[in-house]
Amino acid sequence: MNGDEPLTGELLALDLLNTLPYTAQGPPADHLADTAGLLAWLTLEGERLPGAAGVREVTPDDLAAVRAVRAAASEAVAAARRGERPPEPSLRALNEAQLAAPAVRYAQWDGEGVVAPARRSGPPGVRVAAALAEEVAELLADPALASIRECEAEDCTMLFVPAHPRRRWCSAARCGNRARVARYYRRHKGEEGAGASR
Repeated sequence: MNGDEPLTGELLALDLLNTLPYTAQGPPADHLADTAGLLAWLTLEGERLPGAAGVREVTPDDLAAVRAVRAAASEAVAAARRGERPPEPSLRALNEAQLAAPAVRYAQWDGEGVVAPARRSGPPGVRVAAALAEEVAELLADPALASIRECEAEDCTMLFVPAHPRRRWCSAARCGNRARVARYYRRHKGEEGAGASR
């Protein structure tokens, strides 16, 4: 796994957790280490994340709100994946993040009919943190939680929900390709060593 860009496209709750991938080579590559990282991630998530579209600037407080949800999500999801009760402080933090910017459905006429988009008020980070906390809560209550897998690459801990039961890597292009190249190298290195000993 390389730390250049976070993996996106999974469930939003998993995309959030995947912003802090741990590797065998040392400390994690925190994609939300600073406000620039948060802004870049919000841009990557685009329209998928309610409250993220159009955000052009974030503050350290916004970053802290999103990172607090990520920390609570990490503990809660890890416990639930083990079949254990998530820690109460983690669940409380997820609930409090949602209460800080509750979603309200605003009824309005769009020219053809009534629509009721959900909106949250408050600073961008609080709105985004609330939306992410809601996504995590939904994941914790979803039977799909049991199907979450961790990438099988030696140096990757990315989480994903496999669309196919044989999926083993977070990304075929990232970890899958590296695993195939490493396997090829080991196989051919072994053949060279066997040939040299004859």
